[in-house]
Amino acid sequence: MSQQSRQTAISPPDSPPGFAIDGRLIPARPLSPGLYVVATPIGNLGDITVRALATLAAADLIACEDTRVSRILTNRYGISTKLIAYHDHNAQRQRPRLLAELAEGKAIALISDAGTPLVSDPGFRLVSEALTAGHAVVPVPGASSVLAALVASGLPSDTFMFAGFLPTKLVARQKRLTALAAMPATLIFFESPRRLAASLADMAAVLGGDRQSAVARELTKTFETVRRDSLAALATQYENEAPPKGEIVVLVGPPNDAPPDAEEIDALLIELLASRPVREAAAEAAAQTGLGRRDLYQRALALKKDADNGEA
Repeated sequence: MSQQSRQTAISPPDSPPGFAIDGRLIPARPLSPGLYVVATPIGNLGDITVRALATLAAADLIACEDTRVSRILTNRYGISTKLIAYHDHNAQRQRPRLLAELAEGKAIALISDAGTPLVSDPGFRLVSEALTAGHAVVPVPGASSVLAALVASGLPSDTFMFAGFLPTKLVARQKRLTALAAMPATLIFFESPRRLAASLADMAAVLGGDRQSAVARELTKTFETVRRDSLAALATQYENEAPPKGEIVVLVGPPNDAPPDAEEIDALLIELLASRPVREAAAEAAAQTGLGRRDLYQRALALKKDADNGEA
């Protein structure tokens, strides 16, 4: 058994709830009633926060996607809180039970198999109904494969969009990509290893093969890799390889919008000058192109002068 999954001593039954780090038992303070949305590691169990451990230890129960997966984490840190499964296949049945527990004043921790809950899992419905019923919802932030991939990709991070999993069918996938093509943001997708090559090929065809991109695999784990290249190059690489193993995050940089050339700028200014004074035409051109207003004003003056001379 690996060091990460080795069970740590659990507190005696009569002792206050707590957790263990390096064999040292740490008591956990009681929690107020409510639903605690707790981020867990995406691979490396050392990425759990102390606050998350305390919350899991003090909760009345932990709702998780797979009790077998989550028990590795709770055993590692000596947490004995009861685990119950809450996932896509049983959510309709389990949600009323969890809401009833909240109504009784219980503190429930909601976790996913890895990372931050509600990202591509059924947790958002539970959160929504808990809020509607007037229960407190408390975020306990931590690891996220979306943000981990973004900061390692080298792509623009000032504006980004998480687009989840693409449709599995070809036509639906291309339609979805077409809807996202013009978005001025870094796009972030989850993808399965067996569909990665096909998805990258469609991305290159629909979004543009020259867009800078990255494929992040097994983040925080032993075989973590991040490949950075154009969409076309990445599509070719994965087409010629066996499907990779592990969890995959695909990131695509914003559209490569080249600035307008001199002829395009002149055409825009001439069009604007037909109905506006020079100063207003320059201001509008600056708003449309992102270019400097002063330079556009000087160019508009020159165009206006040429037009007046031509008419004289």
